[in-house]
Amino acid sequence: MNKIVISLFLLLCVSGIYAQGERTLSKGGQGAVKGQDTVYDNSFNSKDFKNRKSTKQQIGKITDYLIISAENDTTYVDTTLTIYKDYKFNYLRKDDFGLIPFSNLGQTYNTLTYNFENTKLIPGFGAQARHFNYMEIEDINYYRVPTPLTELFFKTAFEQGQLVDAFFTVNTTPRFNVSIAYKGLRSLGKYQHILTSTGNFRFTTNYATKNNRYHLRTHIVMQDLLNEENGGLNDDSVLNFESGDPEFLKRAILEVNFENAESILEGKRFHLDHTFNIVQKRDSTSSNKLSLRHIMSFEDKYYQYNQTNASSYFGNAFNNSNLQDRVTLENFYNQVQLNYSNDLLGDLQFNVSNNNYNYGYNKIVILDGETITNRLKGDIYAAGGKYHKQYKSFDLEGEIGINITGGFDGNFIKGIASFKLNEDISATAQINHSSKAPNYNVLLFQSDYINYNWQNNFSNIETQQLAFHLKSKKIANVFVDYSTITDYAYFKKDETSNLTKAFQNNTTITYLRVKLEKEIRVGKFALNNTILYQNVQDENNSLNVPEFTTRNTLYYSTNMFQKALFLQTGVTFNYFTKYNMDDYDPVLAEFIVQNEKQYGNFPRFDFFINAKIRQTRIYLKAEHFNASFTGYNYYSAPNYPYRDFTVRFGIVWNFFM
Repeated sequence: MNKIVISLFLLLCVSGIYAQGERTLSKGGQGAVKGQDTVYDNSFNSKDFKNRKSTKQQIGKITDYLIISAENDTTYVDTTLTIYKDYKFNYLRKDDFGLIPFSNLGQTYNTLTYNFENTKLIPGFGAQARHFNYMEIEDINYYRVPTPLTELFFKTAFEQGQLVDAFFTVNTTPRFNVSIAYKGLRSLGKYQHILTSTGNFRFTTNYATKNNRYHLRTHIVMQDLLNEENGGLNDDSVLNFESGDPEFLKRAILEVNFENAESILEGKRFHLDHTFNIVQKRDSTSSNKLSLRHIMSFEDKYYQYNQTNASSYFGNAFNNSNLQDRVTLENFYNQVQLNYSNDLLGDLQFNVSNNNYNYGYNKIVILDGETITNRLKGDIYAAGGKYHKQYKSFDLEGEIGINITGGFDGNFIKGIASFKLNEDISATAQINHSSKAPNYNVLLFQSDYINYNWQNNFSNIETQQLAFHLKSKKIANVFVDYSTITDYAYFKKDETSNLTKAFQNNTTITYLRVKLEKEIRVGKFALNNTILYQNVQDENNSLNVPEFTTRNTLYYSTNMFQKALFLQTGVTFNYFTKYNMDDYDPVLAEFIVQNEKQYGNFPRFDFFINAKIRQTRIYLKAEHFNASFTGYNYYSAPNYPYRDFTVRFGIVWNFFM
């Protein structure tokens, strides 16, 4: 809580200081954008305040406030209020279709759909259930703004807490930008022992020389994600929950499997990305560009599971008290790129990279006469390339990568061909191949729980994917992909011991997804639809997903009070069919396959009222308001109930100074 308050205070102070300076953008005229995206001066101490006819003084174009992704794609700040903004108004701040959250904000999400496109060459860290809110390199943006920009995000949580994301960026010169942000959450939750406390700190810089030859982007990210772990409801409490007895509607009285455990994921990362243009285009007649790019990233992270007393839920333990499982990863990455661009040939890239990794524990385990090592470490050298060419309505992209030497084999190939038929219709075909080692915690894991100790020599996971996308506002957006997965690695309870172990599927999985997106508008009413069909062929039932998943929103939009307020209200329906939903294992912080019981087939209705006043968006939502009359059979994972009916409030507020 203190972190959140302090961060907000500092950002507001900085914002106030910059608000006292002179404005550099034009006030109205050709530089202003009309409608919902008009930028207004939010300060009340401007030199010309006395001369204003209205506080709604336009100060510039919103399209000048640029957002630059890690892949160098550029967009601009969007202050409009749309239904897609409502979908992103959540803890992750992204569309969570295909995910179902646990009961408390900041807990994990169960996954309803998977995408097997992959361009990674080395294993992932593991503890995947804790990584939904862990910001990776591709999640960090860079900025270029004509005036200081602040964004405040607030949303109520569940019992004694709130979610805040505060962001500030400024260009000290036209060529140098800095940004600072902090997202903090604390939420007690409705059930026993599920407190969450998380923090994501981000700092970025973005610089270019006057002659535009040298560009630098860098960021520092520090993250700590703490969750109390209760193991879900015990079997008696599951019956009480499903009964709907008013006595048990106060969820804090339901008993859980244990009450003295927590998991922590912490990470620190420094990332540097800089480019020197050796040959650059001087004018429209110049056709060649040659640049040298260097990317360096150092990340230090750990996952830790603490439990005061051992629980039979996980089998026997080496120690009966003060259990602590801690695994660390130090990863140092360097890549050098040579990029060449020619109007005739297109864009070419050649790259070489080195990845120094050190994953593991501080002890060696000897179990049943077998030694389980404590470290996986070494260097991997890789090479790759990219190609891009656009010709009229055709667009071609290709990417390749392969590990040359080191402890892990790996390779990938990606090809994309796009065609734009007209202003409305475009089609994309894509092919992907990947061969990558399973995550580190599949290969090596140690724990104070005896069963959770293994060292596996698994084969690479091989995936092939064919994908087709048709995009059209008038017709629909259709996404189809077909994947085959060989040697799929997963966690499951052993049939003999009924305790979790890592397995590798010895058969090939086929996986088909068809997704349809279409919005139908009639006047001020609209029906927004997202429908997903999935089909899995898997003899071992190691990959389980619902056959149908849908989200449908009926809403009404209108301007009020002479367009001073934009209002949006409606109902969202979420649903997925019954299937063998994955169970959750807190020791691993992973979801594990179970094929004993099916979950799903429960509707979720949310009623919302959203409003926009200038650059402020206000959100009010009655979540899962049908909970009491459609039956208490809703779960996010076995023994982990989904959220009851609740009313939550939040805002997103932009300051342009």
